[in-house]
Amino acid sequence: MGQGQQEKVATSLAGAISEEISASLAPVDAALERTYPGDPGTRQPVHTVYVPGDVFAADTVRSWGDQALAALDEHAPDAASFAAVLGLADELAEPVYTRVRAKLEREPIEDLRVDFEDGYHGQDEDQDAARAARLIADAYAGGTAAPYMGIRMKCMEAPVRDRGIRTLDVFLTGLLEHGGLPEGLVLTLPKVTYPEQVTAMVRLLEAFEKSRGLEPGRIGFEIQIETSQAILAADGTATVARMIQAAEGRATGLHYGTFDYSACLGVSAAYQASDHPAADHAKAIMQVAAAGTGVRVSDGSTNVLPVGSTEKVHDAWRLHYGLTRRALSRAYYQGWDMHPGHIPTRYAAVFAFYREGFEQAAARLARYAGHVDGDVMDEPATAKALSGYLLRGLDCGALDDAEVAAVTGLTRGDLEGFAAPRRGDLTASAQ
Repeated sequence: MGQGQQEKVATSLAGAISEEISASLAPVDAALERTYPGDPGTRQPVHTVYVPGDVFAADTVRSWGDQALAALDEHAPDAASFAAVLGLADELAEPVYTRVRAKLEREPIEDLRVDFEDGYHGQDEDQDAARAARLIADAYAGGTAAPYMGIRMKCMEAPVRDRGIRTLDVFLTGLLEHGGLPEGLVLTLPKVTYPEQVTAMVRLLEAFEKSRGLEPGRIGFEIQIETSQAILAADGTATVARMIQAAEGRATGLHYGTFDYSACLGVSAAYQASDHPAADHAKAIMQVAAAGTGVRVSDGSTNVLPVGSTEKVHDAWRLHYGLTRRALSRAYYQGWDMHPGHIPTRYAAVFAFYREGFEQAAARLARYAGHVDGDVMDEPATAKALSGYLLRGLDCGALDDAEVAAVTGLTRGDLEGFAAPRRGDLTASAQ
């Protein structure tokens, strides 16, 4: 057959066969779209800061930033000293340090949760919840809020259930009385053990939305995983997967509770850490259960605080930096910070992670977008991961729009298109 001559194409199946198969799989198609809608494409904060409800104040965000800057001034006053503590490569020292300081001045906290659970020791929870609502509303109105803010209420267990429901009601009502629910509102439901507790939260939010004339589904929430039963149910099923479905589309995140979960398994206090094998197992189950659902997974925290002598601060910084880098490599892009001194190493770890891999990721994506061959064969799924990596770097401030565009030749809109391909685009790549 000569070059350019077309092959004869023959088939054996009647067209009705394809139609019958498609009809039989229609329920599955609908279930896939409903159950696995994919990542929402919104910004994910790199951390969550918890502040007790009786301590939270109008200047909390700025105060944490100022305390973090003061810690740098005292214990690592320049790029070289900071890099030496953390083991940063020479080429990363100045860019990371400069960006960390700028971040602490501009946006020290990305996600703040006013805590009315374990960390709360106030005497008048109604007043503290109402005050939190007013202060958060004022912060959003005045442009001083963190991108994401909200509360952690008490759990749905019987001894504290009524108190948790009332606090949530007081807080949400207060927000509405002071201008409405902010776009960055985040709620956290702790110590969830059974899917029915998630369902109860859904019914509670439905009732609130109906009572105030809000759009159904407006209010979402995070599920905090702090018990072994939340990972593995008595019947051997993965409880956390059932919890996501029980949320009926309202779940936005799964947060690993380092210390409660470790204690639940009998881990001694000295070994309760986010890199313990028990923690790795729990987070791996959470990660698989959440994949494709649009629910994000957050790592826990360290309780080793960077306080005291410079030597002790440096030791705590190295520990926190290492745990954060470890989490990032395992695709846990968010974690908890418990002290202002943790913020410099949170951002240092995040910025180093994105900057050291930036050029390779950008070049690979540019080759893919331009259909240029390279030493790695990339597919749409890889392009999705590469663009997601660059977008997360842009969102947190590790990367700049101009430098990403210079290497990739792509706009943010282009990156978002690669990061959220249609399901069929990924399926076709495997053909």
